[in-house]
Amino acid sequence: MLTYSTYSEAGGVGKTTTAANLAVAHARAGVKPLVVPLDPQDGDLSRLFGVDDQRTDSVDNVVRHMIRRPNGEFNNLIRTVEGVDIVPEHNMLSDLAEFLQREKDQAEAMGEAFGMHAQLLRVLREAGVPDKYDVLICDPPATEGPHLYNAIHATRSLVIPVEPSAKGRAAVEGLEALVAGFEEQLGIDVGVLAAVPTGFKNTRDQRKILDEINYPIPEIISERASLMEGCWMEQCSAFSYVRDHRSRRRDYEVETLAQFDRLARQLEEQVGIEAPNPPEPGDVDHEVLTA
Repeated sequence: MLTYSTYSEAGGVGKTTTAANLAVAHARAGVKPLVVPLDPQDGDLSRLFGVDDQRTDSVDNVVRHMIRRPNGEFNNLIRTVEGVDIVPEHNMLSDLAEFLQREKDQAEAMGEAFGMHAQLLRVLREAGVPDKYDVLICDPPATEGPHLYNAIHATRSLVIPVEPSAKGRAAVEGLEALVAGFEEQLGIDVGVLAAVPTGFKNTRDQRKILDEINYPIPEIISERASLMEGCWMEQCSAFSYVRDHRSRRRDYEVETLAQFDRLARQLEEQVGIEAPNPPEPGDVDHEVLTA
């Protein structure tokens, strides 16, 4: 199973859109992905795919499962969009740290162990996710805390969107120390599968910054503000946006879609997944296989 969290210390680098478009790129090839976004703020992956309509309702959600108080089966949380299974975010994520700490205190008072940062992994294993899916993607917030720790504990690998700027370089420089800290704090090994520069304009400074990144860079995504803003406006992936909402197909946007397809194949190959129905990269009319 391929598992990774999209993560960057810097905000606004396309972390969520990268997670969403990679998930669809996996699904387009017949590879079955589950996405677990964990961002407590609005403007999250659930919003992007239009499945955040119950975010404020008193409904069962992933937080309830993480604190061992579910109101139903985990599978009932899942919504499917563009061939991608998603566990929608819920406003209870805003108080995840308090919920987990309270559960930990109660467990310890009863002489039980409760790993605050291993609860998402427990939930996924108990739901049989490793047997049902080929890919698990977590999209945590950029800030450190239980959302990020649970995502990394569950996935053990990172895909890092990188802004080729001074801010992005600082984020990458801090990442090695951060990964070491994760490994020490969580007691696990954490790998970096790929860095994905976004918003690239091919300036001299940007090329210099990319040369200094010591992680694999399979694809470099050019500046696509209009395309990505369109995705948020229409609440869909870039593949659906170009196919269903563009009056004409622009070659440079189709090439961006091809990059997501190629990146998904590259990530799958790292764990030996052979996609059963890979599209020609960038073929927006390729049928999305559903489970």
